[in-house]
Amino acid sequence: MKPLLLAVDSGNTRIKWGLHDGHGWLKQGAVAQGKKELLEQEWKSLREPSRIVISNVGGVEAKAALSEVISRWEAEPHWITAVDYQRGVRNYYTYPAQLGSDRWAALVAAWELEGQGCLVVDAGTAMTVDALSDTGEFLGGIITPGIDLMQKIPLGNITSLKPEDGKYCDYPDNTADALYSGAIHAMAGAVERMAVLLAGTLGHVPECILSGGAAQQLQPRLTVNTKVVDNLVLQGLVVIARESSQAPL
Repeated sequence: MKPLLLAVDSGNTRIKWGLHDGHGWLKQGAVAQGKKELLEQEWKSLREPSRIVISNVGGVEAKAALSEVISRWEAEPHWITAVDYQRGVRNYYTYPAQLGSDRWAALVAAWELEGQGCLVVDAGTAMTVDALSDTGEFLGGIITPGIDLMQKIPLGNITSLKPEDGKYCDYPDNTADALYSGAIHAMAGAVERMAVLLAGTLGHVPECILSGGAAQQLQPRLTVNTKVVDNLVLQGLVVIARESSQAPL
């Protein structure tokens, strides 16, 4: 029987996962962070993985809950951390291990996909915009609030508004739409400014690899070359697992 890999991306608001057989995803899913019972239910009928690789940025409680659910299987989980060098990517963070494991996995996946300089954008609870050079060097990146957080920041004590009801407009004529459109403009502007900076460093226009829950909302508002890749972190976990695997995956 083929070895199976369970890849888990434990983020700030959601836990995304996928069961991979070395050729493709057999099954994928996602649950809200803190909903251990739902995760147990999703994994109840899952074929037992021979390996488990996890990126966790959800904190100590999230790790403890995941560990408890995973204890049903024999495989010991591998909790990844960013390192100096892996799968062609060199980490130029001042303190490499402090780079979020999700950002590191996304960078590894993007390099595997592109093999040249690009922007790696994860538009989730927070948005990260990370720069890769043509030789696989992670040059650095920025972090901004994501769509939901950015809409909430200006509200203060105004609790009657529901920013999630807003939609994008070129010229918003109500507060909900103004908040939503402002968030989209701010995020798109951050991506495009980083693209200009990276183009100057590389000497060519970089591709933007875009992932995360808000990718579909953000992509139409970007003027840079964009490729939307679902579950980029999970893809990176598969690549990382292949490096350390003693058996083919």
